[in-house]
Amino acid sequence: AVTDADLDRARAASAEAPGAAVHATGKELIADPDVDAVVVTSWGPTHEEYVLAAVAAGKQVFCEKPLATTRAACERIVDAEVAAGRRLVSVGFMRRYDAQYRALKAVVEKGEIGAPLLMHAAHRNPSVPDHYTSDMIINDTVVHDIDVARWMFDEEIAAVTVLKPRVSGKAKAGFHDPLLVLLETESGVIVDVEASVNAGFAYDIRGEVVCEDGTAELSESAGVLVKQAGAVRSRVPSDWRERFAAAFDAELQAWCDAVAAGGTTGPSSWDGYATTVCCETGLAALRSGVREPVELRVRPDLYRTGDP
Repeated sequence: AVTDADLDRARAASAEAPGAAVHATGKELIADPDVDAVVVTSWGPTHEEYVLAAVAAGKQVFCEKPLATTRAACERIVDAEVAAGRRLVSVGFMRRYDAQYRALKAVVEKGEIGAPLLMHAAHRNPSVPDHYTSDMIINDTVVHDIDVARWMFDEEIAAVTVLKPRVSGKAKAGFHDPLLVLLETESGVIVDVEASVNAGFAYDIRGEVVCEDGTAELSESAGVLVKQAGAVRSRVPSDWRERFAAAFDAELQAWCDAVAAGGTTGPSSWDGYATTVCCETGLAALRSGVREPVELRVRPDLYRTGDP
């Protein structure tokens, strides 16, 4: 079954899946007894409504990030899932399914290069659409790096500081672009994230973990490095789809496999909640200009085991 704010698009999508029903609203789709599980990829502010409806119906739900756009909304989802007594929600942080990031985490976890001390990250977009706002640099772009940091080191973010470099001449009016976001984990690992949303040249994602006895980093790009005639050339992805298409596919397939087996997998409602709180804290740090502590509620037992 399918629905969309633009029903013509929903009908077009259903034509590619013979037998798929078209529903007028998301809640109507969720209530359909023929629907076993739900995928939410609508506009962020609608996520809470649909996820809560799916939880109330006892149906597994995959929700694209963000889980919800505010701390309070995420807490309502966490409370509903805890009351249900089992995990029903998976949040779409697809970098956890990217082959390069998974290889990087494996090196860090193995411990052969010592304990992690620092992580350097960069998230460079060639440009952003007109509807993109300055706050989205934190809650739509850096949100991925926040989740990666929590997942990479298996601990929460304790504080956020945001530094404002010289503003790019390509930045839209009123934007502080680029930003340097500093994340402090509970054990003291410092993660610096360079966020540039009008880089122009390509979609450039970087990550390096500095440990006591060595470093590990993502490869420069998904392509090959060619050396010829005294020069070096390689390809940098032109947009997020080129860089992360395989991760999106792996993420959704893993969720489908888990649901078919009677459970769920991947980032939890707690991950969605904690990341949203970090984003809110990052926005506070952007405005205050000082280090802001991240204040989380007590983690429910439901989220103390299972997927990191």
